[in-house]
Amino acid sequence: MIRIERGSATLGAIVTGVDLARPLADGDFAAIVHGLADYGVLCFPDQPIEAAALRAFSSRFGGLQGMSSGNKDRCEPGFPEVSILSNVIENGHPIGIPDAGQDWHTDMTYNRIMGYVNVLVAKQVPIRNGKVLGATEFTDTQAAYEGLPADIKARLADATATHDWNRFHEIMRAKGSTRPALTETQRRERPPVSHPVFLTHPVNGRKVIYVNPGFTESIDGMGVEESARLLHFLFAHVLQPRYRYSHQWTVGDVLVWDHLRTWHCAIGDYTAHEHRLMKRCQVLADRVFDPSFLGDNTRGSDGVSARAPA
Repeated sequence: MIRIERGSATLGAIVTGVDLARPLADGDFAAIVHGLADYGVLCFPDQPIEAAALRAFSSRFGGLQGMSSGNKDRCEPGFPEVSILSNVIENGHPIGIPDAGQDWHTDMTYNRIMGYVNVLVAKQVPIRNGKVLGATEFTDTQAAYEGLPADIKARLADATATHDWNRFHEIMRAKGSTRPALTETQRRERPPVSHPVFLTHPVNGRKVIYVNPGFTESIDGMGVEESARLLHFLFAHVLQPRYRYSHQWTVGDVLVWDHLRTWHCAIGDYTAHEHRLMKRCQVLADRVFDPSFLGDNTRGSDGVSARAPA
């Protein structure tokens, strides 16, 4: 029987009683979807699944995003939807994407169809002197929305913001990443898009703050200074310690997190010789906003089914 046990932080729960190497019963999957909306980050310990099972489990949540044209060699052979995040080098060639995500962001906000979840399985985890390194830190944009001053909620109630893939890419390059600049082809693949600043979560009907330091360029229709001031306020607000949670990885962990109500940041506290290797699927929010995703169970707490943003 599936069990979801909440941790002590604002985010995070442990899920047991399911085998991710096998197809999930509809009831178990529905419990996972609702648990994800409730807790933001779910850990399935001791589930060292391989690429086929990772892809099958992830695809229950929605369509899978493939790698961009410049990273197609960073995937599991035969599984273009399963990317590899790793600092491992074999025969002089990196295995996977070597420096993914070491700054605060939310994946796929740069897409017209935004991201819903990430699903990662830990294959190698760096340990030094008995201490686990390479944690992933999260912050809760749902609780942060609820903690906003009323005047900010009113000021930005109907606002949208522009998100740009190139922004995060250049942030990482400025921090020393060896990744090359995006090509014009890559930039055309994922042009800037706009999304609501405050988004209604389609599963629980609660508001989240849907801007992030990695990809959000500006608030639409505002002057440069006002936009920068309000984004700076929102970023600082969301990053308060009371909203944060750090996951310490163990080999075999499958971690699923909700992009709609979290930001995340990989902690780069390990060296090139301390190996960290994860396999990942990125899931689009192409189904979760549809009221038929889990039938009537997708209705929010106000009884109204949320609709996908344009």
